[in-house]
Amino acid sequence: MESNQLYPVFLKVSQLNILIVGGGNVAEEKLRFLLKSSPDAQVQLVSPMFREPTIELAKKFNLQMIEDTYAPKYLKDKHMVIATTDNTAINEKVYHDCREKNILVNVADNPPFCDFYMGGIVTKGNVKVAISTNGKSPTTAKRLRQFFEDVIPENIDDLVKNLNEYRKTIKGDFEEKVETLNEFTKGLVNKKEDD
Repeated sequence: MESNQLYPVFLKVSQLNILIVGGGNVAEEKLRFLLKSSPDAQVQLVSPMFREPTIELAKKFNLQMIEDTYAPKYLKDKHMVIATTDNTAINEKVYHDCREKNILVNVADNPPFCDFYMGGIVTKGNVKVAISTNGKSPTTAKRLRQFFEDVIPENIDDLVKNLNEYRKTIKGDFEEKVETLNEFTKGLVNKKEDD
């Protein structure tokens, strides 16, 4: 069986500078996905044209839109770039320019030209679950996201907050605290035995 070798991380995108190259449907989709998860994301968009829904979204979140064709100068001070144009040559140029500057890049719908994928995400308060299919099937990630949205209880955030408060009261070194919390929370994952 093939293995997913991706390493999941949760980025504080409010502290990173992100560029989206393109202004069409895919740019809007990526922007919505990013802002849904991280409304304070620092995003700049560059494209010769922007669709009206993208313009409205950018205005709502106070994002900078630049009406221009892509040029490497727009990579200045960027940490992450998402290329969404319908022009393969431009997307690949964005990829190669980013690689030269050690900037993480995602070329939409082109896994070989991606340093990262934007997987399915489920958020319930402080709990966030990310789902990856290794870039093979966004539809499967979407269905898994829907599944987890249904099975993760709405009050999971209360549990997280209560455990955080409990954690503050535990005495001992790091290992003792971890052991105490592991013992306290093991009932969350233990399967119920048959009657």
